[in-house]
Amino acid sequence: MTYVASPSVRSYAAQKGVDLSRVAAETGRETLAREDVDRAASGAPVPAPGWTASRYWQVDHAAFGPVEEEALPRFAQVAAANLSAANTAIPQVTHHDTADMRAVEAFRARLKPEAQARGVKLTALAFHVAVLARCLREFPRFNASLSAEGDRLILKDYVHVGIAVDTPHGLMVPVIRDADRKGLWVIAAEITDLAARAQARKVRPDEMGGASMSISNLGGIGGSGFTPIVNPPEVAILGLTRTQMQPVWELDAWVPVPMCPLDLSYDHRVVNGADAARFLSRYAALIGDLRRLII
Repeated sequence: MTYVASPSVRSYAAQKGVDLSRVAAETGRETLAREDVDRAASGAPVPAPGWTASRYWQVDHAAFGPVEEEALPRFAQVAAANLSAANTAIPQVTHHDTADMRAVEAFRARLKPEAQARGVKLTALAFHVAVLARCLREFPRFNASLSAEGDRLILKDYVHVGIAVDTPHGLMVPVIRDADRKGLWVIAAEITDLAARAQARKVRPDEMGGASMSISNLGGIGGSGFTPIVNPPEVAILGLTRTQMQPVWELDAWVPVPMCPLDLSYDHRVVNGADAARFLSRYAALIGDLRRLII
């Protein structure tokens, strides 16, 4: 593997008896520094993919004031490595839009007595899952994965939606299978069940992975937008933040409208900007007028 190293680093490696070609091949790094030589000489493990062990992390923080250390759980270590690798490997772009939530909130209000009778919590997220499932059918390129070699697109004839759940032990993404074939009540019940079991670390392995696309919902916490990281082998992820009342000009007057920010991050190797804009525009249209779901 080709690599770049300064004359001083090459000399230092020779003194330590370290083969820089081997170090470059094992770490996947194209630019090598003294710390790479030191790590190889000490026999320390190779950093996780996507993690750059540079001098910026090799700092004695206690020299600047009191500190304490907290062990990072194995679950969080794996997630950090995967996110870092994904963010390094994927040319990611985020497209932003907003959705009119009046229809959703009005429908939820009308269904509240039935929801109580069923014992189901009908959240706005259930509507988002249903609409995303419809859009994934209409835009098959978003319901796809790029082959490991990067030369083939794998188009899926199923729609599974991942739901990112914030838990005390880290982020978990259980999956609602065949979301495009399920009604709102079933989707709502599954969201509640999966989220509760994720908090208790009782989600089974077969209930994780295989998502067509995931939703990262921060609406219950706050914010007006963010840039979610694509979770490979998915090619896109939808971020949601808190719905806020905004003035919208309709006919000849300003009208207060609950608007939900939409943040669509996508892999630019598979999806281009125009496709992302069309996808999110269609998504907003469906959320804004639920009757379109049955047309």
